[in-house]
Amino acid sequence: MKIFAIILTLLSIAACGKSQPDKEVTNPVKNIPTDTSGKTLSYLALGDSYTIGEAVDADKNFPHQLVTSLKNYGITLKEPQIIARTGWTTDELISAIKQQAPAGKFDIVTLLIGVNNQYRGYYIDTYRTEFKALLNTAISYANNNKAHVFVLSIPDYGVTPYAQNSDEEKIAREIDAYNVINKQEAEKSGVKYIEITPISRKAANDAELIANDGLHPSAKMYGEWVGLLAPAIVNGLK
Repeated sequence: MKIFAIILTLLSIAACGKSQPDKEVTNPVKNIPTDTSGKTLSYLALGDSYTIGEAVDADKNFPHQLVTSLKNYGITLKEPQIIARTGWTTDELISAIKQQAPAGKFDIVTLLIGVNNQYRGYYIDTYRTEFKALLNTAISYANNNKAHVFVLSIPDYGVTPYAQNSDEEKIAREIDAYNVINKQEAEKSGVKYIEITPISRKAANDAELIANDGLHPSAKMYGEWVGLLAPAIVNGLK
């Protein structure tokens, strides 16, 4: 019996000494390149009311939520430099960029513009020409690194309370036509395209996605945009 007990003890010790199988560890920063790790990156956001976050607190617009989100991936951004204003069309954004002339280059550049072109009934061919110019400008500010430039599609405001007396189907068709253009130009340029329009249309059945003004996105909707944008940026920085 003593010999049997000794054998059992030895087997128990041997089992404890075996290494346990490694568990899968999800680490969102493991693929971040060493040239960005530990650095504070710069960010330029170009657009209109959807970029400044009309009707929400400044820290709840999508550029600022993006800064917060990227921290979870081990990426630190400076305070975003935003060139955007409610009501701006492509030509007005072009003029503002020339006037403000941001200094230096940026590690990340986002571009979201066009809803006011549609709202004012501007010629869609003009949008293509001016959007291409803005996209080239964005690429230039990203030090010609196209992987660091991100175009967001135009949201559909036709589902908002603001547009309840408007032709919602017409708005949707025209927004789609504008988005065909900005997607084509983004893909031609090798720039990542983020489709947020489907998220904006969810507001037809979810009032929490609309800000108190009945027109612009809420902080919740901006957060959903960032849920698509942040992983794309992480991949772009690899």
